[in-house]
Amino acid sequence: MMDYGKFKYEASVRARGARKKQTRMVIKEVQFRPKIGDSDYEVKRRRVVKFLGEGDKVKCTMRFRGREVTHPELGRVILDRLVTDLGELAVVESSPKMEGRQITMVLGPGKRPKEQAEPTEALPEELETIEPTAAIAAPADDEPEESAEPAPTDDESAEAAPADEE
Repeated sequence: MMDYGKFKYEASVRARGARKKQTRMVIKEVQFRPKIGDSDYEVKRRRVVKFLGEGDKVKCTMRFRGREVTHPELGRVILDRLVTDLGELAVVESSPKMEGRQITMVLGPGKRPKEQAEPTEALPEELETIEPTAAIAAPADDEPEESAEPAPTDDESAEAAPADEE
């Protein structure tokens, strides 16, 4: 015989564990314009790097207004520049495609940059083998030691002290 309540409970625990382990892919969007300035481009590029570093996909959209749509090659140049600037951080999942008045491209996370070195690294071997010098560890033998006179006992201190005058 099998305990059906226990079976259902264990199944729900397994399902909860599977949901915990899965990651949801989020698509973030960054919009560009064909006449974008260098500083604005850098801000948007850094935002793309941040999104990719978090493990999200990024949809890069190049929007054209008015007569800008007659020169889609300007938009492709900027998107290609973005891909080359990102290097190995991004993988092009869908190449740039013209859809109406915009060009869209989807980037996925690639190789992550190497993390900064941890400050708790082991010391180099040179520093580990240095031993304290004898002068620091113990006083030198040639230096005279302070002569320590024994402290007077209570009887001796009473004799040396003058009697109270009444």
